[in-house]
Amino acid sequence: GKAAFGAEVGLLLCDVGDAASLAAMAKQTRLVLNCVGPYRFFGEPVVEACVENGASCIDISGEPQYLEGMYLKYNDKAAEKGVYVVGSCGFDSIPADMGVLYTRDKLKGTLTAVESFLKVKSGPEGSAVHDGTWKSAVYGLADQDNLRRLRKKIGYTPVPVVGAKLKRRGLVFYNQEFKEYSIPFMGSDASVVKRSQRYLHLELQETPVQYGAYVNVGGLGSVIKLMFAGILFLLLVKFSFGRKLLIKYPEFFSAGRFTKEGPTQKQMDGTSFTMTFFGEGYSEGQDPQSGKPNVKICTEVKGPEPGYVATPIAMVQAAISLLEDAACLPKGGGVYSPGAAFSKTKLIERLNKHGVEFSVISKPEV
Repeated sequence: GKAAFGAEVGLLLCDVGDAASLAAMAKQTRLVLNCVGPYRFFGEPVVEACVENGASCIDISGEPQYLEGMYLKYNDKAAEKGVYVVGSCGFDSIPADMGVLYTRDKLKGTLTAVESFLKVKSGPEGSAVHDGTWKSAVYGLADQDNLRRLRKKIGYTPVPVVGAKLKRRGLVFYNQEFKEYSIPFMGSDASVVKRSQRYLHLELQETPVQYGAYVNVGGLGSVIKLMFAGILFLLLVKFSFGRKLLIKYPEFFSAGRFTKEGPTQKQMDGTSFTMTFFGEGYSEGQDPQSGKPNVKICTEVKGPEPGYVATPIAMVQAAISLLEDAACLPKGGGVYSPGAAFSKTKLIERLNKHGVEFSVISKPEV
């Protein structure tokens, strides 16, 4: 039977250093929502406890090495136990992953490529992010070599390019559409979308969509500041003393963006995001394997402050989808990206009702 969501929430204490406490927690539930990062340090014991004890598990990691490492280690075991492990169910990477699927579903024809542009608007108080996210970025960038090795080990099937090949843009470019400068988005979105597209192509024979993720940074002044900060970051992150500095003084090295305190309520209230998707493809009856794309579409995902308001909305709605839309999940359990797990569920409808809104901006005709 279905348990109603209870009003009373009890408190269970567990510690990632204490496997028995995690097992005891996992045994009492169908689904664990894990919010404790950096996941490269604290994530795996929770996944392991859930899989061993037959509970599903959702997290909000934006760390590709952790996400793909969990796939390598636990996918078979999760499938065998019939449980779902779904990472990156926060701001990284629900808007991007579900946004690409939404765009695909709204295009009349075959979507073959999408680029997304993220804009985070903040009020007079500015915006801030907790230094936990900063730490994840520091360790993630320091460890790129291991990510490459991990991907070799997994031995991903290459995803075929269908339609015109999506051009990669430069490190900085002026964006006519928005009249400001854009840079590649450094988060996990592109890697998560790629995993979803690979899954949907291999398992469901859907046409894979190429994807590029970018972020709008503003005028030339912002670009110059960012370039300086970026070069400094990349120099320091290579050395252990540099990493110590970055982690000790997040505020200094991120020009005030990452703080040990995180954002104030006022900062959160004044912050929102818009992710705009530009898709191209082939109209119904056109062969995507030949000729130029002949249809375009523009969609948008809008929401409140990404890190602390939109992320919990995304995570909780993903959790409710996992429990309530169970009939629409992939047949067997396993370790999935959000798009792979939720492409057939009502997740987008649920998000729309809770303030993370998906909409079509324009659909030019053929």
